[in-house]
Amino acid sequence: MIGLNKILNKKSQEKKISDSIAPVEGVQNLKPYSPTSSMDTINKKKDQKPYKLDWNEATILPSPKVLEAMSKYLSGFNHLNWYPEIMSQTLKEKLSVYTEVPSKNIIVTNGSDDALELINKVYVNEGERIIVPVPTYTHFLVYAGQRNAEIVKISAPDVFKTNLDGLLRAITPNTKLIYIVNPNNPTGVMYNESQIRTILEYAPHAILIVDEAYYEFAAYSMSHLVKEYNNLVVTRTFSKSFGLAAQRVGYMMASDEIVHNCLKIFNPKSVNRLGQLAAEAALSDIEHLDSYVKSVTEAKHILKRYFLSKNITFRTTPANYVLIQHPMVKELISLLQDEGIYVRDRTDQMEGYMRMSVGTIEQTEKVIKIFDKVLLELKVLKRNKLN
Repeated sequence: MIGLNKILNKKSQEKKISDSIAPVEGVQNLKPYSPTSSMDTINKKKDQKPYKLDWNEATILPSPKVLEAMSKYLSGFNHLNWYPEIMSQTLKEKLSVYTEVPSKNIIVTNGSDDALELINKVYVNEGERIIVPVPTYTHFLVYAGQRNAEIVKISAPDVFKTNLDGLLRAITPNTKLIYIVNPNNPTGVMYNESQIRTILEYAPHAILIVDEAYYEFAAYSMSHLVKEYNNLVVTRTFSKSFGLAAQRVGYMMASDEIVHNCLKIFNPKSVNRLGQLAAEAALSDIEHLDSYVKSVTEAKHILKRYFLSKNITFRTTPANYVLIQHPMVKELISLLQDEGIYVRDRTDQMEGYMRMSVGTIEQTEKVIKIFDKVLLELKVLKRNKLN
């Protein structure tokens, strides 16, 4: 033992061990995903009733059946000391009914982020090309970057329109992945089925990921195409319309071949038991889901009429968020926060825009009243600046 200590001391004097440990090349220069959230501010303002509209989460609690299922499990005989149901098999069967996709073509994941990372890990080699229309969901870029891939960002002349030609021109024999959020976050842009088929057929050597995080609001899906194309992956989440963001449950749908390859490294116990139960219960109450989606859809129309009446640039989307452009957008965001409305500054992706999640009709009517107050304050602020 004395001899070993001498060797270790000598080594530590020559060079600190930590200095010799470096991450893989793809991670060294990677910028981490920035989870800009209002939670810290909200937690400090205990007396404020917040409208958390910055992360596209549901603005209401999940179905009462979800809380009932979780409470029943926790209050009765349970196996929290055991691993969860392997492969989330019960949930997979329910998802098969919900999606009309065979259960063998579904993998339940720890949020849809887990599915996105899994595809990158299984298929992307160093230096291979990944094509991403931008602006987009930036966490995917982290998963792609860690593979030390060549990330090609495709911009459209108009960010509120698709750019199929530009995307196709970027495809090379070295292209391994193409990532499309449909509808896109943050622009709301959607590729239609004809365009998706064109990409799949133009690049049969590449996997096309269609991220349908907002499927229930858009009511438009490519999931039926996984039976037809071997190079398509469709991902979804329970974090948005189902109101289960805290439970981290998502899933991917793909061909037999892609599922087979992904299962080679997939952790079959990665989705926690309460998350599985919550998702199963949510799927048993589609009436609750439909009611919420209907209310959000109507609320978007109410918001559109309101902002047009104020001559403020407003863009609705097929998802559960809208975009508002204002020449004093940062001041507007700050004033809204003072009143308990938390939105997302998207000026880094679209000049002068903020993104706001949409809640129920009742919630939206209250939000509009606050906007009335804030817009008046903004006029005063502008007048004072001019003087």
